[in-house]
Amino acid sequence: MFQQLLKKENQIAIIGLGYVGLPIALEFAKYFRVIGFDINQARVAMMQHGEDPSHELESSVFEGKDITFTSNPEDLQQANFFIVAVPTPVDDYKVPDLKPLISASHTIGKVLKRGDYVIYESTVYPGCTEEDCLPILEKESGLKLGQDFKIGYSPERINPGDKERTIDKILKIVSGSDVEALEEIAQVYGEIITAGIYKAPTIKVAEAAKVIENTQRDLNISLMNELAIIFDRMGIDTKDVIDAAGTKWNFIKLYPGLVGGHCIGVDPYYLLYKAKKLGYDPQVIHSGRRINDGMPAFIAKRLVQMLIQKGKSPQNAKVLVMGITFKENVSDIRNSKVADLVKELMSFSINVHIVDPYASPNEVAHEYGLTLMDKPSNDYDAVIVSVGHDSYKLLNVSYFSSIMNSQPVLMDLKGMYKNTDEKITYWRL
Repeated sequence: MFQQLLKKENQIAIIGLGYVGLPIALEFAKYFRVIGFDINQARVAMMQHGEDPSHELESSVFEGKDITFTSNPEDLQQANFFIVAVPTPVDDYKVPDLKPLISASHTIGKVLKRGDYVIYESTVYPGCTEEDCLPILEKESGLKLGQDFKIGYSPERINPGDKERTIDKILKIVSGSDVEALEEIAQVYGEIITAGIYKAPTIKVAEAAKVIENTQRDLNISLMNELAIIFDRMGIDTKDVIDAAGTKWNFIKLYPGLVGGHCIGVDPYYLLYKAKKLGYDPQVIHSGRRINDGMPAFIAKRLVQMLIQKGKSPQNAKVLVMGITFKENVSDIRNSKVADLVKELMSFSINVHIVDPYASPNEVAHEYGLTLMDKPSNDYDAVIVSVGHDSYKLLNVSYFSSIMNSQPVLMDLKGMYKNTDEKITYWRL
Protein backbone atom coordinates (compact mmCIF):
# COMPACT_ATOMS: atom_id res chain seq x y z
CA MET A 1 0.00 0.00 0.00
CA PHE A 2 2.72 2.49 0.99
CA GLN A 3 4.58 2.19 -2.32
CA GLN A 4 1.38 2.54 -4.33
CA LEU A 5 0.48 5.67 -2.39
CA LEU A 6 3.95 7.08 -2.83
CA LYS A 7 3.78 6.50 -6.58
CA LYS A 8 0.32 8.13 -6.51
CA GLU A 9 -1.26 5.03 -7.98
CA ASN A 10 -3.53 4.95 -4.88
CA GLN A 11 -5.09 7.81 -2.96
CA ILE A 12 -5.59 8.78 0.68
CA ALA A 13 -9.00 10.03 1.81
CA ILE A 14 -9.44 12.06 4.99
CA ILE A 15 -12.99 11.85 6.37
CA GLY A 16 -13.80 14.92 8.47
CA LEU A 17 -11.93 18.18 7.88
CA GLY A 18 -12.07 19.89 11.24
CA TYR A 19 -9.19 21.02 13.44
CA VAL A 20 -7.73 17.47 13.22
CA GLY A 21 -8.55 16.31 9.70
CA LEU A 22 -7.59 19.37 7.69
CA PRO A 23 -3.97 19.71 8.95
CA ILE A 24 -3.46 15.97 8.41
CA ALA A 25 -4.92 16.15 4.91
CA LEU A 26 -2.70 19.07 3.90
CA GLU A 27 0.40 17.43 5.38
CA PHE A 28 -0.25 14.19 3.48
CA ALA A 29 -0.94 16.20 0.32
CA LYS A 30 2.72 17.22 0.25
CA TYR A 31 3.65 13.65 -0.70
CA PHE A 32 0.48 11.79 -1.72
CA ARG A 33 -2.73 12.28 -3.70
CA VAL A 34 -5.39 13.21 -1.18
CA ILE A 35 -9.17 13.49 -1.13
CA GLY A 36 -10.45 15.72 1.64
CA PHE A 37 -14.06 14.82 2.48
CA ASP A 38 -16.51 16.62 4.75
CA ILE A 39 -20.32 16.56 4.85
CA ASN A 40 -20.46 20.32 5.46
CA GLN A 41 -20.65 21.83 1.97
CA ALA A 42 -20.05 25.38 3.22
CA ARG A 43 -16.80 24.33 4.93
CA VAL A 44 -15.71 22.44 1.80
CA ALA A 45 -16.34 25.53 -0.33
CA MET A 46 -14.10 27.58 1.97
CA MET A 47 -11.29 25.03 1.74
CA GLN A 48 -11.60 24.88 -2.03
CA HIS A 49 -10.73 28.59 -1.94
CA GLY A 50 -7.78 28.07 0.38
CA GLU A 51 -9.48 29.12 3.61
CA ASP A 52 -9.43 27.20 6.88
CA PRO A 53 -12.90 27.37 8.50
CA SER A 54 -11.25 26.91 11.91
CA HIS A 55 -8.92 29.89 11.25
CA GLU A 56 -5.91 27.86 12.42
CA LEU A 57 -4.03 27.65 9.10
CA GLU A 58 -2.82 30.37 6.76
CA SER A 59 -4.04 30.34 3.15
CA SER A 60 -0.47 29.74 1.98
CA VAL A 61 -0.58 26.26 3.54
CA PHE A 62 -3.07 25.20 0.85
CA GLU A 63 -0.76 26.14 -2.01
CA GLY A 64 0.98 23.44 -4.05
CA LYS A 65 -0.83 20.54 -2.37
CA ASP A 66 -2.15 17.52 -4.28
CA ILE A 67 -5.59 17.57 -2.68
CA THR A 68 -9.21 17.64 -3.82
CA PHE A 69 -11.88 18.85 -1.39
CA THR A 70 -15.36 17.36 -1.75
CA SER A 71 -18.65 16.71 0.02
CA ASN A 72 -19.70 14.04 -2.51
CA PRO A 73 -19.38 10.51 -1.02
CA GLU A 74 -19.06 9.02 -4.51
CA ASP A 75 -15.66 10.69 -4.88
CA LEU A 76 -14.38 8.41 -2.12
CA GLN A 77 -14.55 5.45 -4.52
CA GLN A 78 -11.18 6.60 -5.86
CA ALA A 79 -9.49 6.23 -2.46
CA ASN A 80 -7.70 3.21 -0.99
CA PHE A 81 -6.39 4.47 2.36
CA PHE A 82 -9.12 6.03 4.52
CA ILE A 83 -8.42 8.12 7.62
CA VAL A 84 -11.37 9.00 9.85
CA ALA A 85 -11.03 12.24 11.82
CA VAL A 86 -14.63 13.09 12.72
CA PRO A 87 -15.70 14.57 16.08
CA THR A 88 -16.51 12.24 18.98
CA PRO A 89 -18.40 14.42 21.49
CA VAL A 90 -20.66 13.53 24.41
CA ASP A 91 -24.39 14.26 24.61
CA ASP A 92 -26.24 16.31 27.24
CA TYR A 93 -26.06 13.34 29.60
CA LYS A 94 -22.27 12.98 29.21
CA VAL A 95 -22.70 9.79 27.19
CA PRO A 96 -20.41 9.22 24.15
CA ASP A 97 -22.06 10.37 20.93
CA LEU A 98 -20.77 8.05 18.22
CA LYS A 99 -23.15 9.23 15.49
CA PRO A 100 -20.45 11.02 13.42
CA LEU A 101 -18.13 7.99 13.75
CA ILE A 102 -20.86 5.50 12.85
CA SER A 103 -21.94 7.63 9.89
CA ALA A 104 -18.37 7.85 8.60
CA SER A 105 -18.03 4.06 8.89
CA HIS A 106 -21.19 3.56 6.82
CA THR A 107 -19.91 6.00 4.20
CA ILE A 108 -16.55 4.24 3.90
CA GLY A 109 -18.08 0.77 3.97
CA LYS A 110 -20.11 1.56 0.86
CA VAL A 111 -16.96 2.32 -1.16
CA LEU A 112 -14.53 -0.12 0.48
CA LYS A 113 -12.58 -2.38 -1.89
CA ARG A 114 -10.26 -5.35 -1.54
CA GLY A 115 -6.82 -4.24 -0.44
CA ASP A 116 -8.05 -1.01 1.18
CA TYR A 117 -7.06 0.33 4.62
CA VAL A 118 -9.24 2.19 7.14
CA ILE A 119 -7.56 4.06 9.99
CA TYR A 120 -9.45 5.84 12.77
CA GLU A 121 -8.02 8.92 14.50
CA SER A 122 -11.09 10.06 16.43
CA THR A 123 -10.85 9.67 20.21
CA VAL A 124 -12.84 6.66 21.40
CA TYR A 125 -12.96 4.16 24.27
CA PRO A 126 -10.84 0.99 23.99
CA GLY A 127 -12.56 -1.52 21.74
CA CYS A 128 -14.64 0.94 19.74
CA THR A 129 -12.75 0.51 16.45
CA GLU A 130 -13.09 -3.27 16.39
CA GLU A 131 -16.42 -3.65 18.21
CA ASP A 132 -18.45 -0.73 16.84
CA CYS A 133 -16.86 0.41 13.57
CA LEU A 134 -15.52 -2.82 12.04
CA PRO A 135 -18.91 -4.62 11.87
CA ILE A 136 -20.31 -1.67 9.90
CA LEU A 137 -17.42 -1.73 7.44
CA GLU A 138 -17.87 -5.47 6.89
CA LYS A 139 -21.66 -5.30 6.55
CA GLU A 140 -21.69 -2.35 4.13
CA SER A 141 -18.87 -3.72 1.94
CA GLY A 142 -19.52 -7.44 2.14
CA LEU A 143 -15.80 -7.83 2.76
CA LYS A 144 -13.92 -9.47 5.65
CA LEU A 145 -11.15 -8.01 7.79
CA GLY A 146 -7.76 -9.58 7.15
CA GLN A 147 -8.96 -11.48 4.13
CA ASP A 148 -10.05 -8.42 2.09
CA PHE A 149 -9.06 -5.22 3.91
CA LYS A 150 -7.19 -3.97 6.98
CA ILE A 151 -7.87 -1.46 9.73
CA GLY A 152 -5.85 0.55 12.21
CA TYR A 153 -6.04 3.22 14.87
CA SER A 154 -3.75 6.22 15.21
CA PRO A 155 -4.91 8.74 17.82
CA GLU A 156 -4.80 12.39 16.84
CA ARG A 157 -2.34 14.58 18.69
CA ILE A 158 -3.17 17.99 17.29
CA ASN A 159 -2.70 20.90 19.70
CA PRO A 160 -4.84 23.83 18.45
CA GLY A 161 -3.18 27.22 18.72
CA ASP A 162 0.30 25.73 19.09
CA LYS A 163 2.55 27.07 16.33
CA GLU A 164 5.63 25.26 17.66
CA ARG A 165 4.38 21.67 18.11
CA THR A 166 2.80 21.25 14.71
CA ILE A 167 1.48 17.89 13.50
CA ASP A 168 4.78 16.77 11.97
CA LYS A 169 6.68 17.51 15.19
CA ILE A 170 4.53 15.36 17.51
CA LEU A 171 5.38 11.66 17.99
CA LYS A 172 2.64 9.56 16.39
CA ILE A 173 1.14 6.36 17.81
CA VAL A 174 0.00 3.83 15.20
CA SER A 175 -1.59 0.39 15.42
CA GLY A 176 -2.93 -2.17 12.97
CA SER A 177 -5.18 -5.20 12.74
CA ASP A 178 -2.17 -7.41 11.98
CA VAL A 179 1.61 -7.17 11.58
CA GLU A 180 1.45 -6.23 7.91
CA ALA A 181 -1.15 -3.54 8.57
CA LEU A 182 0.95 -2.07 11.38
CA GLU A 183 4.05 -1.82 9.19
CA GLU A 184 2.21 -0.28 6.22
CA ILE A 185 0.39 2.25 8.39
CA ALA A 186 3.63 3.14 10.16
CA GLN A 187 5.34 3.76 6.82
CA VAL A 188 2.53 5.99 5.53
CA TYR A 189 2.46 8.16 8.65
CA GLY A 190 6.24 8.06 8.86
CA GLU A 191 6.41 9.96 5.58
CA ILE A 192 4.92 13.08 7.22
CA ILE A 193 5.85 12.74 10.91
CA THR A 194 9.44 13.82 11.56
CA ALA A 195 9.15 13.32 15.34
CA GLY A 196 8.92 9.55 14.95
CA ILE A 197 6.41 6.70 15.04
CA TYR A 198 5.46 4.55 18.03
CA LYS A 199 4.02 1.16 17.11
CA ALA A 200 1.41 0.09 19.66
CA PRO A 201 1.01 -3.70 20.04
CA THR A 202 -2.77 -3.65 19.50
CA ILE A 203 -5.53 -1.32 18.39
CA LYS A 204 -7.05 -1.37 21.90
CA VAL A 205 -3.74 -0.27 23.42
CA ALA A 206 -3.58 2.71 21.04
CA GLU A 207 -7.19 3.65 21.83
CA ALA A 208 -6.55 3.38 25.56
CA ALA A 209 -3.34 5.42 25.34
CA LYS A 210 -5.21 8.31 23.75
CA VAL A 211 -8.08 8.36 26.21
CA ILE A 212 -5.83 8.26 29.30
CA GLU A 213 -3.60 11.10 28.04
CA ASN A 214 -6.42 13.57 28.56
CA THR A 215 -7.89 11.74 31.55
CA GLN A 216 -4.57 12.21 33.35
CA ARG A 217 -4.53 15.92 32.52
CA ASP A 218 -8.14 16.23 33.66
CA LEU A 219 -7.34 14.66 37.02
CA ASN A 220 -4.22 16.78 37.52
CA ILE A 221 -6.19 19.98 36.95
CA SER A 222 -9.06 18.77 39.15
CA LEU A 223 -6.63 18.38 42.05
CA MET A 224 -5.41 21.95 41.61
CA ASN A 225 -9.01 23.19 41.32
CA GLU A 226 -9.93 21.46 44.57
CA LEU A 227 -6.89 22.94 46.25
CA ALA A 228 -7.90 26.38 44.92
CA ILE A 229 -11.32 26.01 46.53
CA ILE A 230 -9.76 24.97 49.85
CA PHE A 231 -7.13 27.72 49.84
CA ASP A 232 -9.71 30.33 48.89
CA ARG A 233 -11.60 29.50 52.09
CA MET A 234 -8.35 29.85 54.01
CA GLY A 235 -7.56 33.20 52.44
CA ILE A 236 -4.38 31.83 50.87
CA ASP A 237 -3.28 32.64 47.31
CA THR A 238 -3.14 29.33 45.40
CA LYS A 239 -0.50 30.50 42.92
CA ASP A 240 1.77 31.58 45.77
CA VAL A 241 1.40 28.12 47.30
CA ILE A 242 2.17 26.35 44.01
CA ASP A 243 5.20 28.56 43.37
CA ALA A 244 6.52 27.80 46.86
CA ALA A 245 5.90 24.05 46.56
CA GLY A 246 7.45 24.13 43.09
CA THR A 247 10.86 24.78 44.61
CA LYS A 248 11.00 21.05 45.46
CA TRP A 249 12.62 19.06 42.63
CA ASN A 250 9.85 16.46 42.30
CA PHE A 251 6.82 18.72 42.63
CA ILE A 252 4.93 19.15 39.34
CA LYS A 253 3.78 22.75 38.88
CA LEU A 254 0.22 22.70 37.58
CA TYR A 255 -2.41 25.39 37.97
CA PRO A 256 -6.20 25.50 38.45
CA GLY A 257 -8.56 26.65 35.71
CA LEU A 258 -11.64 26.03 33.61
CA VAL A 259 -11.47 22.71 31.75
CA GLY A 260 -13.42 22.77 28.49
CA GLY A 261 -12.79 21.98 24.86
CA HIS A 262 -13.26 18.76 22.94
CA CYS A 263 -10.46 16.74 24.57
CA ILE A 264 -9.76 17.10 28.30
CA GLY A 265 -13.36 17.91 29.17
CA VAL A 266 -14.78 15.11 27.00
CA ASP A 267 -12.41 12.15 26.71
CA PRO A 268 -12.69 10.98 30.35
CA TYR A 269 -16.41 10.35 29.79
CA TYR A 270 -15.51 7.79 27.10
CA LEU A 271 -13.41 5.84 29.59
CA LEU A 272 -16.12 6.20 32.28
CA TYR A 273 -18.73 4.89 29.86
CA LYS A 274 -16.70 1.83 28.89
CA ALA A 275 -15.74 1.05 32.48
CA LYS A 276 -19.37 1.17 33.62
CA LYS A 277 -20.38 -1.10 30.72
CA LEU A 278 -17.87 -3.60 32.13
CA GLY A 279 -19.41 -3.36 35.59
CA TYR A 280 -16.87 -1.04 37.22
CA ASP A 281 -17.73 2.46 38.47
CA PRO A 282 -14.50 4.55 38.46
CA GLN A 283 -14.26 6.73 41.55
CA VAL A 284 -11.21 8.92 40.93
CA ILE A 285 -12.00 9.77 37.29
CA HIS A 286 -15.62 10.59 38.09
CA SER A 287 -14.61 12.75 41.05
CA GLY A 288 -12.18 14.73 38.90
CA ARG A 289 -14.83 15.35 36.28
CA ARG A 290 -17.32 16.51 38.93
CA ILE A 291 -14.85 19.02 40.37
CA ASN A 292 -13.88 20.46 36.99
CA ASP A 293 -17.48 20.68 35.77
CA GLY A 294 -18.37 22.52 38.98
CA MET A 295 -15.77 25.29 38.65
CA PRO A 296 -17.98 27.75 36.71
CA ALA A 297 -20.56 27.65 39.51
CA PHE A 298 -17.84 28.09 42.16
CA ILE A 299 -16.40 31.17 40.42
CA ALA A 300 -19.82 32.75 39.85
CA LYS A 301 -20.85 32.27 43.48
CA ARG A 302 -17.51 33.65 44.65
CA LEU A 303 -18.02 36.81 42.61
CA VAL A 304 -21.55 37.23 43.96
CA GLN A 305 -20.16 36.97 47.51
CA MET A 306 -17.54 39.62 46.76
CA LEU A 307 -20.11 41.98 45.23
CA ILE A 308 -22.41 41.63 48.23
CA GLN A 309 -19.48 42.24 50.60
CA LYS A 310 -18.98 45.55 48.81
CA GLY A 311 -22.62 46.46 49.27
CA LYS A 312 -23.43 45.87 45.61
CA SER A 313 -26.58 44.08 44.50
CA PRO A 314 -25.87 41.34 41.91
CA GLN A 315 -29.14 42.25 40.15
CA ASN A 316 -27.76 45.74 39.50
CA ALA A 317 -24.19 44.69 38.73
CA LYS A 318 -22.52 44.89 35.33
CA VAL A 319 -19.74 42.36 34.68
CA LEU A 320 -17.35 41.99 31.75
CA VAL A 321 -16.13 38.51 30.79
CA MET A 322 -13.01 38.58 28.60
CA GLY A 323 -12.60 35.44 26.48
CA ILE A 324 -15.08 32.69 25.62
CA THR A 325 -13.02 30.29 23.49
CA PHE A 326 -12.06 27.00 25.15
CA LYS A 327 -8.36 27.96 25.27
CA GLU A 328 -6.00 30.79 24.41
CA ASN A 329 -5.35 32.03 20.88
CA VAL A 330 -7.92 29.82 19.12
CA SER A 331 -11.37 30.50 17.67
CA ASP A 332 -12.90 27.22 18.83
CA ILE A 333 -15.75 27.70 21.31
CA ARG A 334 -16.92 24.06 21.55
CA ASN A 335 -17.59 22.90 25.11
CA SER A 336 -16.40 26.24 26.48
CA LYS A 337 -16.70 26.33 30.26
CA VAL A 338 -16.65 30.12 30.02
CA ALA A 339 -20.14 29.89 28.50
CA ASP A 340 -21.18 27.89 31.57
CA LEU A 341 -19.67 30.60 33.77
CA VAL A 342 -21.61 33.31 31.93
CA LYS A 343 -24.87 31.41 32.37
CA GLU A 344 -24.12 30.90 36.07
CA LEU A 345 -23.63 34.67 36.42
CA MET A 346 -26.84 35.34 34.55
CA SER A 347 -28.71 33.02 36.92
CA PHE A 348 -28.01 35.67 39.60
CA SER A 349 -29.56 38.32 37.27
CA ILE A 350 -26.14 39.89 36.65
CA ASN A 351 -25.80 41.95 33.48
CA VAL A 352 -22.95 40.21 31.62
CA HIS A 353 -20.96 41.59 28.68
CA ILE A 354 -18.70 39.23 26.70
CA VAL A 355 -15.74 40.05 24.43
CA ASP A 356 -13.25 37.84 22.61
CA PRO A 357 -10.92 38.80 19.72
CA TYR A 358 -10.94 35.24 18.33
CA ALA A 359 -14.50 33.98 18.70
CA SER A 360 -17.16 34.38 16.01
CA PRO A 361 -20.26 36.29 17.21
CA ASN A 362 -22.46 34.14 14.99
CA GLU A 363 -21.04 30.90 16.39
CA VAL A 364 -21.38 32.12 19.99
CA ALA A 365 -25.01 33.10 19.34
CA HIS A 366 -25.77 29.81 17.60
CA GLU A 367 -23.99 27.54 20.08
CA TYR A 368 -24.87 29.24 23.37
CA GLY A 369 -27.51 31.88 22.67
CA LEU A 370 -25.11 34.56 23.95
CA THR A 371 -24.21 37.94 22.46
CA LEU A 372 -20.59 38.83 21.81
CA MET A 373 -19.74 42.55 21.96
CA ASP A 374 -17.33 44.24 19.55
CA LYS A 375 -15.47 45.93 22.40
CA PRO A 376 -15.84 46.50 26.13
CA SER A 377 -18.07 49.23 27.51
CA ASN A 378 -17.22 50.84 30.86
CA ASP A 379 -18.50 51.30 34.40
CA TYR A 380 -18.13 47.60 35.19
CA ASP A 381 -18.51 46.38 38.75
CA ALA A 382 -16.27 43.44 37.93
CA VAL A 383 -14.10 42.09 35.12
CA ILE A 384 -13.37 38.38 34.70
CA VAL A 385 -10.39 37.53 32.49
CA SER A 386 -11.20 33.93 31.64
CA VAL A 387 -8.92 33.06 28.69
CA GLY A 388 -5.19 33.72 28.39
CA HIS A 389 -5.11 35.24 24.90
CA ASP A 390 -1.76 36.85 24.06
CA SER A 391 -3.44 40.24 23.62
CA TYR A 392 -4.82 40.01 27.17
CA LYS A 393 -1.37 39.32 28.57
CA LEU A 394 -0.29 42.77 27.38
CA LEU A 395 -2.93 44.50 29.55
CA ASN A 396 -2.28 45.77 33.06
CA VAL A 397 -4.33 46.62 36.11
CA SER A 398 -4.51 50.30 35.18
CA TYR A 399 -6.37 49.32 31.99
CA PHE A 400 -8.98 47.42 33.97
CA SER A 401 -9.29 50.32 36.39
CA SER A 402 -10.17 52.58 33.45
CA ILE A 403 -13.25 50.52 32.53
CA MET A 404 -14.50 49.83 36.07
CA ASN A 405 -16.43 51.89 38.62
CA SER A 406 -15.84 52.34 42.34
CA GLN A 407 -14.85 49.34 44.49
CA PRO A 408 -14.35 47.05 41.47
CA VAL A 409 -13.42 43.37 41.40
CA LEU A 410 -10.88 41.89 38.99
CA MET A 411 -11.04 38.09 38.70
CA ASP A 412 -7.93 36.75 36.96
CA LEU A 413 -8.69 33.10 36.17
CA LYS A 414 -5.34 32.60 34.39
CA GLY A 415 -3.14 34.29 37.00
CA MET A 416 -1.67 36.71 34.45
CA TYR A 417 -1.56 39.96 36.43
CA LYS A 418 -0.24 41.55 39.59
CA ASN A 419 -2.49 43.93 41.50
CA THR A 420 -0.88 47.36 41.52
CA ASP A 421 -4.04 49.33 42.39
CA GLU A 422 -5.23 49.23 45.98
CA LYS A 423 -8.69 50.39 44.87
CA ILE A 424 -9.20 47.11 42.97
CA THR A 425 -10.10 43.88 44.74
CA TYR A 426 -7.97 41.34 42.92
CA TRP A 427 -8.83 37.61 42.97
CA ARG A 428 -7.39 34.68 41.10
CA LEU A 429 -7.82 30.91 41.13
